[in-house]
Amino acid sequence: MTKFIFVTGGVVSSIGKGIVAASLGRLLKSRDYSVSILKLDPYINIDPGTMSPFQHGEVFVTQDGAETDLDLGHYERFTDTLMSRLNSVTTGSIYQAVINRERRGDYNGGTVQVIPHITNEIKDRILLVAKDTNPDVLITEIGGTVGDIESLPFMEAIRQLRKQVGRQNVLYMHVTLLPYIASAGEMKTKPTQHSVKELRSIGIQPDILVCRSDRPIPTGLKQKLSEFCDVPEKCVITSQDALSIYEVPLILEREGLAEQALALLQMEQRPPNLTQWQTMVDRLYSPKRTLEIAIVGKYVRLSDAYLSVVEALRHAAIATHADMRLRWINSEVLETEAVENYLEGVDGVLVPGGFGTRGVDGKIAAIKYARDRHIPFLGLCLGMQCAVIEWARNISGLSDANSAEFDPETTNPVINLLPEQQDVVDLGGTMRLGVYPCQILPNTLAAKLYQDEMIYERHRHRYEFNNTYRQLLLESGYVISGTSPDGRLVEIVEFPQHPFFIACQFHPEFQSRPSNPHPLFKGFMQAAIALNYPNPNLQTPVEVS
Repeated sequence: MTKFIFVTGGVVSSIGKGIVAASLGRLLKSRDYSVSILKLDPYINIDPGTMSPFQHGEVFVTQDGAETDLDLGHYERFTDTLMSRLNSVTTGSIYQAVINRERRGDYNGGTVQVIPHITNEIKDRILLVAKDTNPDVLITEIGGTVGDIESLPFMEAIRQLRKQVGRQNVLYMHVTLLPYIASAGEMKTKPTQHSVKELRSIGIQPDILVCRSDRPIPTGLKQKLSEFCDVPEKCVITSQDALSIYEVPLILEREGLAEQALALLQMEQRPPNLTQWQTMVDRLYSPKRTLEIAIVGKYVRLSDAYLSVVEALRHAAIATHADMRLRWINSEVLETEAVENYLEGVDGVLVPGGFGTRGVDGKIAAIKYARDRHIPFLGLCLGMQCAVIEWARNISGLSDANSAEFDPETTNPVINLLPEQQDVVDLGGTMRLGVYPCQILPNTLAAKLYQDEMIYERHRHRYEFNNTYRQLLLESGYVISGTSPDGRLVEIVEFPQHPFFIACQFHPEFQSRPSNPHPLFKGFMQAAIALNYPNPNLQTPVEVS
């Protein structure tokens, strides 16, 4: 049967539970075990789809169209395993399901309580993932920090589950912080001790401690933690800060995390195959060239708002032996100040997705700058819509062209609502979400990059290219290189009289992997290299084995 690993966090938030869970998933997969990873989030929102990126970071979209926490992106990238809507559970979705049952009378007039009704629903969601995907190991990350009021039902549920599925089939892993106090010149274990004490008060004894630190943990401190927290010393794992998240699996492998997990779960010890991952990290740390890429967006104050975009760029940089440096540019600034003051000298311009009118004209100005100066450009979702508006205004002569999202009264809505979206009132989960097919036009840049006639990409948007203006844009030099199979929806546009100018309505960043960068991002990086490094030896694309 499936084995269960529960990952909790203590001391502080944002300690890296998601990366630890994803890294353990990578280590188990490297041993030929199948893995799935579930995220239990304590917030009451049904999903993060209506939450501000400044508060929550990016919204990751699964193949089946679920809007989820960004940690699911890490899970997919590290394990190369597709997640679904079943892999993301929030307090809001749990209570909604229980209340819906109560309204239908499913509880036969009984009093509905946190225990057993809420905890039973949580356990059912965990077991549903195990039943649906049947992995060898299901890793479940509990969001928040031990001691948070909102996470208590989840803690109680995972405590109960050990009895339900058998003690030998469950492992509790606690991720904590070991702070270094500079004035005292020593690392402190007391926060971890208190965190474990809090966990024990809930009825959970951790089997493994993963200790986040900025330096190696002395053997004496590991022994101390072992004694005070009742965890074997070999199960006190150091998770030292790394230059890249992709090094973390290698660090945890050297610490013996997977070996101890398998031993505790009474599973076969298999030799890991991390050769490809090690090669990828070596390439990351030994670049042959440097490129500066501008990301022009409205949420640049929080880089996590574009997390998958940044990681997709990094994957492409690794594949091309490039040291990628990002220049974050707030698109609102470009609406009032000279664009060249911010974009001069960059090797590529990327305009990511977003919602709302704020900063849009700045994005349009950045796109015009890249087009005029033949700087490689990649537009994603809203980035494509802005590219269409820029072209309509500056090349097709429609000076008032706009999106109906930004100006409902515009006389030239080159971007408009999908017909099926016209009467939608609710915001959450009502967009065009998930994976859709796209037909590629032969002899185009898209065809050269994808090397395929039919592709499948993930979407998250309401507005589309307005087909009323299709012929006008085609006549003025634009190429529509990707459409829905029936030809109705425009998915990719490009400008052939440019070294690299392409924009897509979907979100290719969600499908990029460290060992398999997305074709659009890889092509974007190769174009930047070709323009900035004329040495033929450095222009040759580097394939990831």
